[in-house]
Amino acid sequence: MKILELLDELEEIMETGTGLILTGKIMVDPDEVLEIVKEIRSELPEEMEQAKWIKSERQRILDEAKSEYETVLKDARRQSEILVENDEITLKAKARAEEILRNAEATAKQLKLSTFDYIDGILFNFQEKMELMNAEYFLTMVGNVEKTFDTISCTISANRSEIKDLAYNTQMDIKE
Repeated sequence: MKILELLDELEEIMETGTGLILTGKIMVDPDEVLEIVKEIRSELPEEMEQAKWIKSERQRILDEAKSEYETVLKDARRQSEILVENDEITLKAKARAEEILRNAEATAKQLKLSTFDYIDGILFNFQEKMELMNAEYFLTMVGNVEKTFDTISCTISANRSEIKDLAYNTQMDIKE
């Protein structure tokens, strides 16, 4: 996937950037980072279109199964009406119509279940890919940001302690 490659590139830029002393910050070329972000944004619509296609494909399959079910049902009714002309034939026709109806309902049910299974498989694969992306990139990036903030906080605390020490020493020099 193109997005994963772009995220790898962004991560590499962050890892190879020049570090600033005492701040823990990294200097990167903002134009290069912005270009990668633009490419990621341009790739996202493709992923969204794929999800929309899956949704519309699911609906198409369901509509097709419903249409086939209704066609089989109409055929069964038509056949049973033709056979109603004779009593013996009527009894046999009713039994056959019920059998056809049961078969049609079983077939329609099986088609629906197969459709749901197919769509679930597609969605499961998509979900796995999204979870992999989340685990691989987003959690790492959040961890890196959190580590950066912790480093900054420690640096600020150290600077404050140093300032307090300087202020104390200055105050002691004034008293002497």
